[in-house]
Amino acid sequence: MNKLNHIAFIMDGNGRWGKKNKKSRNFGHIQGVETVKKIVSSSIKFEIPIISFYVFSSENWKRPKKEIVFLFKLIHSYFTKEIKSLISQNIKINILGELSKLPSDIKSTLKKTMKLTKKNKKIIVNLAINYGSKNEILNAFKSNKNKINIKNLEKNLYTKKMPNPDILIRTGGHQRLSNFMLWQLAYAELFFLKKLWPDFNSKDLKSIINKYKKSKRNFGSL
Repeated sequence: MNKLNHIAFIMDGNGRWGKKNKKSRNFGHIQGVETVKKIVSSSIKFEIPIISFYVFSSENWKRPKKEIVFLFKLIHSYFTKEIKSLISQNIKINILGELSKLPSDIKSTLKKTMKLTKKNKKIIVNLAINYGSKNEILNAFKSNKNKINIKNLEKNLYTKKMPNPDILIRTGGHQRLSNFMLWQLAYAELFFLKKLWPDFNSKDLKSIINKYKKSKRNFGSL
């Protein structure tokens, strides 16, 4: 049975879910946060050590300004309200991405959250914010001071010292990686669901985990 160390999520479909339910795209993002909370709780229950969520890509700056402002307010509000709960649940928050380009209040909130949860050990929750995998790989090359090889390059990725994802789950019906963890997902098992992210639930996660554990993983061998 395959060991499971890390699951990555592309949470697609929040805005479409809001429209589908005759609400706003922003309402869909609010419901998407509730789904994240449920999946974190389920991941703790299933004893998954690390989970990663694609929250805001380096390409998402192309979206309408009002939606971007709302997303950042939602992030700020969530961590302001939930920090005590995160600490009590022993959840460690880690941010993947270029924090320097984020608004100062968001940057401050995220840094504070990482600092207050850095000793927590129940589960690591990676949030990819202002994240682009091509830039991550390019920056890893630039930061590398040693001989260029796989081991030295990986030491300079955002996910250094972490196992690569065993599973990628993408909701929303699209079958693409969208510049997310291109290096780390080289041998991940990929699961694409038509369900929109707010409809994704613990049963869906459990079903995927069961399929993963029964799959044959060769990593290039026979």
